[in-house]
Amino acid sequence: MIDILLILILLLIVSAIVFYLIREKKRGAACVGCPYAKQCAAGKKSGQCTCSGGSTEKSS
Repeated sequence: MIDILLILILLLIVSAIVFYLIREKKRGAACVGCPYAKQCAAGKKSGQCTCSGGSTEKSS
């Protein structure tokens, strides 16, 4: 019984993460993990997050 409960809790957590990622992509976040994703103009144009530490310059 405990195994089933743990599996259900893990499935709930994973589905919540997937739901969050899909929702953020629909809102236009170029890089969901980047704290500067909404401020990065280059990332919005290309669909890739090129920000590093708040600057819009590409890192080498």
